[in-house]
Parts: sequence; structure tokens; C-alpha cells
Amino acid sequence: MAGVVFLRFPPLLRAWAVLLVAVNALSILFIQSVYAQVALAAVTIGVIIMAVIHARLGYVRLLGIGHILWIPMLPWLVCELSNVDHDSWLYWWLVCLIVLNSICLTVDTIDVVRFLRGERDPHYVWERENPV
Repeated sequence: MAGVVFLRFPPLLRAWAVLLVAVNALSILFIQSVYAQVALAAVTIGVIIMAVIHARLGYVRLLGIGHILWIPMLPWLVCELSNVDHDSWLYWWLVCLIVLNSICLTVDTIDVVRFLRGERDPHYVWERENPV
């Protein structure tokens, strides 16, 4: 699944994916905060959900459902921003996380709706370069 995104997508989409993964992975630097713990848990659960869907259906639009835990997480983080020192790295990481994950969640929501409306064919099929 990650191979499709990081190796086969057009350069701009690959850059977006790398940025999104990097910002979410930065939660490890702030793991002492509950915000980072929640973000890391949401990403971990999301990856598991997406891996199961991918194993069963391939690279379909339904994969976006893996970010479903971001729906309650993002508004909570927005509300919590006022409790974080605005001059801290934690604050600016949270701002980046909220912005990027919100954009991603918007795209995912559109993709899931499209899947539910009938667009069920794999969005991408990994083809062998040298078929046997």
C-alpha cells in the first residue's frame, strides 16, 4: 500500500504523502504529551484498518476510512490549542498536524463517499514490470 504512494504516484502526490507521514510521525518527538499519544494511536489504528482493507480489496477509495478517528481528534486538538504555549514547538507541530490532517480527511471523505456511491474498482493496481 505505501509502495504505491511512495513509489508510483506522481511527484507532487508523493511529496504530499511524505509530508503527511512526516508530520504525523513527529508525534514521537512529543510523545510525553497526550496530544501526540492520541495522534500516534489514531495513526496506528488507521494504518491497521487500511492494511486490512487493502489486503481484501486492493487500493480502493474506501482506504480513506482508515482516518475515521481523525474526525473526533481534529476538533479536540483545535479546542486544546489554547492550552498549549504558543511559542512552543508542540504548538506549531499541532497546527501543522491539524492543517495537514484536515486536508487529508477532506480528500478521504470524498473518496469514501465515491466508494459508497459505487466507484469500487481499485484506484491503482500494482502491475509487474516484467510479467512471467
